[in-house]
Parts: sequence; structure tokens; C-alpha cells
Amino acid sequence: MNRVYNFSAGPSMLPMPVLQRAADELLCYGDSGMSVMEMSHRSADYEPIIADAEAMLRKLMNIPDNYKVLFLQGGASTQFAAIPLNLIGRTGKADYAVSGQFSGKAFKEAQKMGYDVKCIATTKDDNFDHVPVITKDMIRPDAAYLHICFNNTIYGTKYPYIPDTGDVPLVADLSSCIISEPVDVSKFGVIYAGAQKNMAPAGLTLVIVREDLLDYADPKMPTMLEWKTMAENGSMYNTPPCYTIYMAKLVYEWILSLGGLDVMKEMNVKKANLLYDYLDSQDYYIAPVKKESRSLMNVTFVTGDAELDKKFAKEAAAAGLKNLKGHRSVGGMRASIYNAMPYEGVEALVAFMKDFAANNPKA
Repeated sequence: MNRVYNFSAGPSMLPMPVLQRAADELLCYGDSGMSVMEMSHRSADYEPIIADAEAMLRKLMNIPDNYKVLFLQGGASTQFAAIPLNLIGRTGKADYAVSGQFSGKAFKEAQKMGYDVKCIATTKDDNFDHVPVITKDMIRPDAAYLHICFNNTIYGTKYPYIPDTGDVPLVADLSSCIISEPVDVSKFGVIYAGAQKNMAPAGLTLVIVREDLLDYADPKMPTMLEWKTMAENGSMYNTPPCYTIYMAKLVYEWILSLGGLDVMKEMNVKKANLLYDYLDSQDYYIAPVKKESRSLMNVTFVTGDAELDKKFAKEAAAAGLKNLKGHRSVGGMRASIYNAMPYEGVEALVAFMKDFAANNPKA
């Protein structure tokens, strides 16, 4: 078996122990006589799986009792519409901070609906090389919520702080940093995330929502997007993504076995420091993100020569370092070093970067 180091931003690599466990249970889960893929979501065999997944996630993230955990479908992008539809009824207004492509898309989606939405901060003029500084006085006091994207997958930036929004609920897209380190859930009104970057295969969307925010939905919204309906039905208003929830449960179990999110953060910081320390020690590669906004999960860099960047990605793939090509909108390279990426993978990347620089001098 020739496993590569997969630096894809998502769908991303999964932990080997999780894949091995899933392989062992693929044909028959427990004594059910069937695969999890074949189970009814309302069966006695499946009900403990989704219940355990929620219980493990609550333990992992220390989610307060007054928050609902929803296992949904449609990706984080579907939540770009669901968020204003569920929350705009509080005041009729919403504020957004745009720090990259996905927060920009969320803002445009809310604009498209004709709501009173305002971009209160953006770093677009700086090519999103850092996240904005948000202070309480920038937020409209009658806003229904403030939306941010906590970690920007494409540009490799992350908020090093949780904005103080006062009485205005903070809504955050954590798709590319969910369960990578501890986060104080109580400081957010809503956390949402696509699972395919750090938590499970594609197909599952997680929403963690404070209970008091479930009563403000636009009455004309589609039922499938209404959080309250999903909460009242235990995420089973319709058939949920059963197998992906099972895979998420295995990931939660794996992290808990390692010691939880404090240990996970320690591992992730160690990996990120190895790569950033090398980038800061030389002048062949350029790390465009300002240091105070650097992501632990997505590390971007360029050579400054588009042809060299292409050659780098091609030769890296041939060496077993896959999916290092940067997003099409920004170019260069991007190493996504999520929870499942072992330290050895980052060591291999740094060694390749050194060899490539030595063998490909710039003009």
C-alpha cells in the first residue's frame, strides 16, 4: 500500500486509525449483520451511532447544554443562506466581516435576499493577507448577528482572537479549523462547519446553535434550512448523512483517545511551527500572510515565479506530496496540515522544499 501525504484543503486526509476502523466495520457493524451504509437512520442499530457522535463532540468541544448540535447536509455554503433566514428575524439587520472568499460569498448570499446587511470590515485591498481587527463599536448594536469566517482556507489566515460582539450574537464559519484546538463555544451564537476539511468525509455539515436563537426564522424559509425544525427532530427531519456521521464519530473518538483538543492543538502547533520556521529562515519562498494572522491549518507560500510554482506542485506530487497547488484564485502553493497530517508529512515537505530551492535557482 503506497499512501501519500495528502495536503488537500478538502476533502482532506483522514486519520489512519479511523480509516482502518471503518474498513474493519465496513461490511458488518457490530452484530447488526449489515454496513452502516445500509442502516435505516431510525433503526435501533443506528440510533446509538448518532447519539454517541453528539455526546463525543459535546465532550470534545465542551459544548454548553443550552446549545443544539445539528448534523446536516448541503455543505457550509448552504448555511450562507440558512444563517440570515434563521436569524434575520431578530432585528432585520446583519453585519459581516469579509476576510476571504468564503466570508465574501456568505455576505453576497445575504445581500441577494434583500436583507439589510453591511460589511463592517474587510482586508480585500490587502489581498486578504491578514484578518481585520473588529471592535465592538464597529458593530451595529441592533444587528441580528455578526458573521465571520474564523479560518480562511484559501488565503491561509485565521482570527487570533474571538471578536467581542457584546449582545450581538457571533456567527462563525469554522469549516477549516473545527476541532483543531480548543475554542470557547459560549462566545459564539452559532458555529458551523463543513466536515470534509478536518472532521469527516464530504457530506456532513455541523451547526452548533444557541437555543435562544432558534425562534427568529423567516416564516417563508424552506423547511429543510430551518434549524429549529432540525433541532426538534434530532437532525432526522429527513434522512441524515448517516455514514458520514459515523465517520465523524470515529474521528471524535480518535481525538479523545489522544487526550482531546489541548493535545490536538499542541500537535498542530508543532507541525505549523516546523513549516513557518523554515519559511521565515530563507528567502526562496515567500509567505504572504502577516504573522499575526497565520493559520495553523492552511499554510500558503509562493516562489514569486508562476512557472516555478507549477513545477514545484508537479514535482512534489511525483514525490508523494499531493495537492500542494494553491487555490486557482491566488496561485502559488498551499499546504493544508489538518489534524490527520502527521508531523512526518510536514518534515517530508520541508525537505522537498529545500531540495527544490537548491535545484531550481531563480533567474
